[in-house]
Amino acid sequence: MKTAAVIVTHNSQAVLGRCLAALAAQTAPPVLTALIDSGSEDSSYVRVHCQQPGFVVHFAENIGFSRANNIGWQAVRQEAEAVLFLNPDAFPAPKSLELACAFLAENPTVGCVGGRLLGFDAATGQPTGLLDSTGVFRNWHGRWHDRDQGQPDCGQRSQREEVPAVCGAFLLARRTALEQTALSGDAVFDPAFFLYKEDIELCLRLRRAGWKTAYLPEAAAHHCRGWQQNRKAMPAWLRLTAAHNEVLLYRRHPSPYILWALLKYAAVRWLRI
Repeated sequence: MKTAAVIVTHNSQAVLGRCLAALAAQTAPPVLTALIDSGSEDSSYVRVHCQQPGFVVHFAENIGFSRANNIGWQAVRQEAEAVLFLNPDAFPAPKSLELACAFLAENPTVGCVGGRLLGFDAATGQPTGLLDSTGVFRNWHGRWHDRDQGQPDCGQRSQREEVPAVCGAFLLARRTALEQTALSGDAVFDPAFFLYKEDIELCLRLRRAGWKTAYLPEAAAHHCRGWQQNRKAMPAWLRLTAAHNEVLLYRRHPSPYILWALLKYAAVRWLRI
């Protein structure tokens, strides 16, 4: 199965090199990689790839994660049967893409697959020994979260399984599934989601159309997530964006859980929680 990759950058100088090295080391590397820079203050670290074979590079203002990924999708969609949406701070293990592609080929009802994400400290350049995500789930009151995030990696969650959603840091999607569920303008990610929850919205849309979303533990990738241990360290506008998008998610996919999302949004906006 031929694959292409889409990587959205925004001031990602510290991590992009490691990410691209991990892609190059894949046993089944992508045939084409789209680098979409969304408003980096200094884009020279992306510009160096403009003339390199196997890359397509696009520069934009800070248009947000969803819109930038949609530009990348348009650039690579004709080149591959599956598209890997990869964060610049995610570093797949050498066989991860090959294993994920084989899984899609063997399971024609699966629209997208995510791997076992492991924590990585960008400052030290070392794994944290903690899990980052083993699929995205919703708890009893409606909050979506990365399962097992921050838990010690003891080899748990070692079975393949269908999950409600997968983390967009490493998300391999079948092209036909994306084409079938695309929004107006052939957008695969909802452009109303500037940042956060866009991966969940895509997975819910795929599942609503009859596709499965799956967790593949053998497809491993390290992922930096510097704020995960201290939510208060996140800028207020990011916390508000995340809360707003949770409300938007339940507007796109109606559920009584929107009541919790509205309470959370009010708490973040007016109580600065």
